[in-house]
Amino acid sequence: MAGLGLLALTVIARWAGPGALPERVEPILPLTPAMVPLVTGDEPLAQLFAKAGCPVCHTIPGIPGAEGRVGPKLVLAQTGPARLADPRYRGQAKSVREYVVESILNPGAYVVPGFPDRTMPSWYGQKLSAAALEKIATYLESLASESAPRSPDGRNRELHPAGG
Repeated sequence: MAGLGLLALTVIARWAGPGALPERVEPILPLTPAMVPLVTGDEPLAQLFAKAGCPVCHTIPGIPGAEGRVGPKLVLAQTGPARLADPRYRGQAKSVREYVVESILNPGAYVVPGFPDRTMPSWYGQKLSAAALEKIATYLESLASESAPRSPDGRNRELHPAGG
């Protein structure tokens, strides 16, 4: 039966001419909660961000491979206060830390100008534990430049995170 179907497609393609049938059709699969694993917060910082999928869309200094361009660069110590003060901000956060958590749990509260709305899934926060959210917020609220924040002893926090 499959052979007859292939034969029929071949005959139709030859009869109709080039371009009558698409060369290859790629399925488009929507991102769903089941595709993203639960992040517990026990993971080392770089692994936590990777498991959460943040590097796919965001550039995050100090996180290997986090060079995404779909979402804004995450240097929240530098950009967070201006976002909170922006008249377009519709959230409830009063600090950069609260803003980071809110941005994950309610990404529509503020869309950074120049980036598309409704790109970050609204269910994303459901896949992160409270400990993971806290770890992410702590790290992101400390980022103000191209490099990862340093511990008091001068070591890169990404490579030697506190408690992880």
